[in-house]
Amino acid sequence: MSGKAFKLGIMGGTFNPIHQGHLVAAEFIRDEFNLDEVLFVPSGKPPHKDSNEIAPPEHRWMMTVLATASNEHFSVSSLEIERVGESYTRETILQLKKIYPENTECYFITGADAIAEISTWHKTEDLSQITKFIAASRPGYKLDIKSIDSRFQECTYLIEIPALTISSTEIRKRIKEKRTIKYLLPEAVEKYISKNNLYISG
Repeated sequence: MSGKAFKLGIMGGTFNPIHQGHLVAAEFIRDEFNLDEVLFVPSGKPPHKDSNEIAPPEHRWMMTVLATASNEHFSVSSLEIERVGESYTRETILQLKKIYPENTECYFITGADAIAEISTWHKTEDLSQITKFIAASRPGYKLDIKSIDSRFQECTYLIEIPALTISSTEIRKRIKEKRTIKYLLPEAVEKYISKNNLYISG
């Protein structure tokens, strides 16, 4: 297929829960890199996370759908949630390349802290050939591009996002302590968490 490339941002994450920081980052990056779509991909069984505090995947998926519904450029995939076993970036990108048009350019959006450890990811040998990376960081977080695995330096873009000071960990902590989480995440997600009694124990 010829013509202008379709630029797809892929925002993987646990989204446990999704919050305003994720949404601001996705929209900021979409605008900055002129992406046609940002696809949120909630992880099924993330290999690098302790599963004790992770809400069931169907709840994390629904919260992500609720949070992104008002933005026409955002969509949500259940691809990793439906996959049996642990979720890996490479498999996800290869599956998406089969679903989207062949002129699609993939931009995998992740945190600067995660990209710094990319050499520990599963099957990284051809990752730089199938996607570019956008590494988002909080203000004050310094990541030297030269410190990243040399295979990924030319395909990685660094960007600072002020709203990333919000964290899912802090939100879960506040819920357990019965403190307000208003304005840290979309109202629809706040109501969903309350209705389903998520994060109140553990």
